[in-house]
Amino acid sequence: MRLNDVVAGYGGGDVLHGVSFDVRVGGITCVVGPNGAGKSTLLATVSALLRPRRGEILFRGEKLQGRTPKQVLQLGIVQVPQNHSLFRDMTVRENVEMGGFLVRDRHVLSERLERVMSLFPIVSERGKDKAGSLSGGQQRLVEFARCLMLDPALVILDEPSMGLDPKTLKVVFDMVRQMRADGRTLLLVEQNARAGLRLSTHGVVLENGRVRLEGTGREVLEHPEIGQLYLGGAVAPAAAS
Repeated sequence: MRLNDVVAGYGGGDVLHGVSFDVRVGGITCVVGPNGAGKSTLLATVSALLRPRRGEILFRGEKLQGRTPKQVLQLGIVQVPQNHSLFRDMTVRENVEMGGFLVRDRHVLSERLERVMSLFPIVSERGKDKAGSLSGGQQRLVEFARCLMLDPALVILDEPSMGLDPKTLKVVFDMVRQMRADGRTLLLVEQNARAGLRLSTHGVVLENGRVRLEGTGREVLEHPEIGQLYLGGAVAPAAAS
């Protein structure tokens, strides 16, 4: 996916001011930056929840601007939002099955459910339980499972580490790596910049709605200026082997 000079905002004010960068196929691109940098606005624009005022977003040669959120889903782009989005009074399995609402072939749906349950054992282990009975980390895993019912090419994650303890965070990030290993491209926004950049193959720093820096996740993580501004000090470069 490619963003070219994207300008977007709300009402009369722009939040993104000419944002351009690539989300590389098969990689994990992590967007970091201070509060108010435009990270959430960026994801809303890619998902067609917000229309850009200028610029273009290209995905597999198709322009995303001007499309509806449903049309963006049909192109193979799904987003897992920052806030928990499961239907608390429905069962875990019912929530996951709802993820395939655009798929009409019941055989395809059944195959995908089996695949998702093998990847996320919690779907079968807690399938009959109400989603509201799960912990925050468990809900996040079920949200991942649900988004895979559409077999997306690009998965967008908004603050996947939000509110998770270190042990659960490791499980969630391991599943992000697994989704990449399965051939999916991932774009995530992370307030936990160190963890997000360590996880990623490509890093983008947003500041005041503009791209301040981009490079590999490691390059951004080790950049002295970015380290001082956003990471509480630069990270020492990895020792040569």
